[in-house]
Amino acid sequence: GWWGHNKNRRFFMEPHFEPITNAHGWQVSNSPVLSLAPYLASIHIFAEVGMQKIIKKRKLITAYLEFILHEIDKEVNRTFEVITPSSQDERACQLSVFLHGEGKDLFNYLTNNGVITDWREPNVIRLAPVPLYTSFEDMYEFGQILKKGVIKS
Repeated sequence: GWWGHNKNRRFFMEPHFEPITNAHGWQVSNSPVLSLAPYLASIHIFAEVGMQKIIKKRKLITAYLEFILHEIDKEVNRTFEVITPSSQDERACQLSVFLHGEGKDLFNYLTNNGVITDWREPNVIRLAPVPLYTSFEDMYEFGQILKKGVIKS
């Protein structure tokens, strides 16, 4: 797009394109309308629900997930630790869990059982219950899958 054109010559309206040679050369002036359509739909959803309700559920469901993690850690003789700050004011919905031992097998087990998580070296699984569409029942079911996976690995 023209935002990626040499800034000193951008408005000369010359028939050739003179790209900026660094990352700025990849700028576009307007995003394609079809790629923006999902954003419009999501804005309507956020407006309908309201950020206060989303934040409230985020805090509740993330606290519930943290509770589940601590309960499983107590029940099984395995150790993992939530390395995300425990204060709700210092985090959003993501919890990073450091696995003491071999964590990649557990990550693969979760993935194979339909749980979408994120793997980070060394031995960290990131969990993020999204308040708009993750239910408390989803968190309970995740806990059951996690517990089986921890026992199995």
